[in-house]
Amino acid sequence: METLTFQFPAAEPGRGRTLVGCVSSGDLEVLIEPGSAGTVQIQVMTSVNGSGARWTQLFQRLFEGHTWPAMNIDIHDFGATPGVVRLRLEQGFEEIAHD
Repeated sequence: METLTFQFPAAEPGRGRTLVGCVSSGDLEVLIEPGSAGTVQIQVMTSVNGSGARWTQLFQRLFEGHTWPAMNIDIHDFGATPGVVRLRLEQGFEEIAHD
C-alpha cells in the first residue's frame, strides 16, 4: 500500500460532499468534501506501489488550468485504470455541483 498526496490551487470551498464508487468492488472509491479556501487537497491510498507518476499526470490534466472549488478528495484505489479514476472523479464533481 502506498499513500500519495497532491495539492492544486482552488477557489472558495464547495458546499457538497459525496461518495462515489466502492473499493470492495475491485474498482475505487472517491470521497469529496469541502476544503480550505484556495486549495484542492488530494490523498490517494493505492494498492499499486510506484504509481505516483500516473496519478500526477492524471491530476495535472484534470486540475491545472481550471478553477475548481476548494475540496478535499480521498481516493481508495484498488488498481483502477486512469479512465475509471477520471470517470469516478467526474461523477463526484457532478454530484457536488447539485448540492
